[in-house]
Amino acid sequence: MKIFKDKKTLIKEIFNKKNIAFVPTMGSIHQGHLSLIKRAKKESKNVLVSIYVNPKQFNTSSDFKKYPRSESKDIALLRRANIKYLYLPNNNDIYSFRPKSRIYLDKFSKKLCGKFRPKHFKGVLNVINRFIEIIKPHSIFLGLKDFQQLNLIRLHLLKNKITTKIISCPTIRERNGFALSSRNKKLKNKQIKVAGKIYKYLKNLKQNVISTNLKERQLNAISKISLFGVKNIDYLEFINIKTLKPAKSIRENYNIFIAYHLGKIRVIDNL
Repeated sequence: MKIFKDKKTLIKEIFNKKNIAFVPTMGSIHQGHLSLIKRAKKESKNVLVSIYVNPKQFNTSSDFKKYPRSESKDIALLRRANIKYLYLPNNNDIYSFRPKSRIYLDKFSKKLCGKFRPKHFKGVLNVINRFIEIIKPHSIFLGLKDFQQLNLIRLHLLKNKITTKIISCPTIRERNGFALSSRNKKLKNKQIKVAGKIYKYLKNLKQNVISTNLKERQLNAISKISLFGVKNIDYLEFINIKTLKPAKSIRENYNIFIAYHLGKIRVIDNL
């Protein structure tokens, strides 16, 4: 595994590589990340992983500072995963140039997490846009747990006619169904059990076709989840995954999207 800490040496190394498979991360590598890498390795022998905690996608400096970091452990895990390239840029490396493509922020960015984290998606698109310009990957591998983020990146690429291909990969979960995330490391076992209950409840709710009124389902679900001990639910919505608009019927192809708080940790999921 070759490690690069500045874009000039990285670009020199990969300049003639036409099939870079790119997996962007913010570190604290877990099985979800490793599943993306495994999928990327099926596409190309030239897998490039980045670790960069992007300050522009955090709404507060305190949240940025609290984000879990474990660079030495991450490097060891990535060596075992046998990737070809690891990029560890600093802020200046990423933000010291003006990218050719302008950020396109679709109106979908104002829904779901966008209502509660107004700076987040602009920050995500900013850094991904810059990574793509530096690396020029053939494909980028993103998890469906972050469905809203994935689709906003897809729409940005389409708008700017960027040819990098998005490969969407399944959400990887704990045994109890809780979606893996770097922030999970800060949760207590009791909180992880609550998250598992919420996943199982929502999974059963989606499979239950007895009640066809989605608004009624939504209100009942919020009440039920509150009984599990969750005091703060940012949203629980039924979104058509093709139109990206609220579903009106259970016959639509929709996912249940949720964001809630376990203590100080914000959890998102969709299923």
